[in-house]
Amino acid sequence: MLLWFLPLFLLLIMIGLPVVFALLASPFALIMYEGDARNVVAGLYRNLYNGMDSFPLMALPFFMLAGEIMNRGGITLRLVEFSQAFMGHLRGGLAHVNILSSILFAGLSGSAVADTSALGSTLIPAMEKNGYSRRFAAAITAASSVIGPIIPPSGIMIIYAYVMGESVAALFLAGIVPGVLVGVGLMVMVRLLADRYNLPKAERIVSRDQQISDVEYWVSFALIRINLGALLLAIYTGLSGLVGLSFENEAGDTVHRLNLWVVFAIMLAISHILLMGYRKRVSHDFRMVCKKAVAPLQTPIIILGGILVGVFTPTEASAVAVFYALIVSFFVLRSMKLRDLRDVLTRSALATSAVLLLVGAAVAFKTVVSLSYAPQILSDYILSLSENPLMLLFLINILLFIVGMFLDAGPAIIILGPILGPIFLDLGVHPVHFAIIMSVNLTVGLATPPMGLVLFVASSVSGEKVETIARAILPFLAVQIAVIFLITYVPAISMTVPYLTGFLGCGPDVGFSACISPSPGVN
Repeated sequence: MLLWFLPLFLLLIMIGLPVVFALLASPFALIMYEGDARNVVAGLYRNLYNGMDSFPLMALPFFMLAGEIMNRGGITLRLVEFSQAFMGHLRGGLAHVNILSSILFAGLSGSAVADTSALGSTLIPAMEKNGYSRRFAAAITAASSVIGPIIPPSGIMIIYAYVMGESVAALFLAGIVPGVLVGVGLMVMVRLLADRYNLPKAERIVSRDQQISDVEYWVSFALIRINLGALLLAIYTGLSGLVGLSFENEAGDTVHRLNLWVVFAIMLAISHILLMGYRKRVSHDFRMVCKKAVAPLQTPIIILGGILVGVFTPTEASAVAVFYALIVSFFVLRSMKLRDLRDVLTRSALATSAVLLLVGAAVAFKTVVSLSYAPQILSDYILSLSENPLMLLFLINILLFIVGMFLDAGPAIIILGPILGPIFLDLGVHPVHFAIIMSVNLTVGLATPPMGLVLFVASSVSGEKVETIARAILPFLAVQIAVIFLITYVPAISMTVPYLTGFLGCGPDVGFSACISPSPGVN
């Protein structure tokens, strides 16, 4: 009888009941019906609370707060101007700017809804003013916003790691290339549609008479050189073994012949020389636009850099991101006042409470799912369809795409992850690879008719009807679906970065093919 809670859950969703209440009401109603009501309320409450009481999940409110602070601090306009300076010269320049801004904004917020709302309110009117149709502007904004939860930091990947016991850092790193690939694919589609939609001619857009404070100027001056110097140092350490500048001692540790601090100082000097040479080739306004974007764009570098070096965990990185966002907004950009904190904290608290309540309800729902033997029944049914893993991956992608049309990514991951994950682990699919397949697929569902959440946000921001945006977004959805299948059947796209950085748990003597297998011997 417990198996009927799944159809009941879908029925409650279809009649318009909020997802969090549908997740709690469907198992509650059926358990009450079966007469096992003595501890039902206490059990559901306990699972609801335990679902939210998790250290890894603390990253969610901190990342949301960091995104709110940076957005309130006026970084949206800075990212748009920075994107215009680089992409404005292409045919359909503002459409490309929209996509690049989404890629950059993803490293700050990790939210498709925040991306659509913040960038849409700025770019949709600007695109319409420059000759783009409103429906096209709203469609490209909605389509590019799904990059937000793919490129780290990503809320849904934190949820997946929490539910499935995977490494948050590995999922963050595995999402970088797929997210960029979605953005590049959308840019290619914009170029192909340029003639059909009569997009404006190519024109480089750099705002004139750019102003920047002395503090921000010198902070940007230092950060650019430190980042470039660190990149050159990473290249040096990677190549030092090949040219005899490093070796392994008897304990297996790498020993460098030159002190790395001295090397870093040399790399800083080289970086300064390179940047001063480049300075002469660009205009003053272009340099100022780039400098104004440096401080906000340092956020994802701090997050990923700190995780890669091992300075802090992803949860600790989220707290560091909040601290950095406060420093930048109050003391560097000086775009926030103390009175603004109340509204920022309120908005982030409301958004966080909604997400965590959803996670807690989904964990309670998942407990009833496990008691109903639904995972075993569904597993047997899926495996009976075909013995070919490639065909099963195709079918699961179709299933996830349909689920994503109606259900938000977070609850879908919590409900379906424990069911589908073990099936594909047994079929030879690496758990990190399957996590990316599932996360990207369900994220694309946010922009998929009829219930895609970002379609409604884009409609609210632009004033265009949802059905009109849904028709205009179809070419971009085709690109995203193609990327999903590319990620599915070419594991190297998502697995190479975590493999090279050592976050798949493989030793240096284990090859790539062996590392991405789910065998306990190599993972």
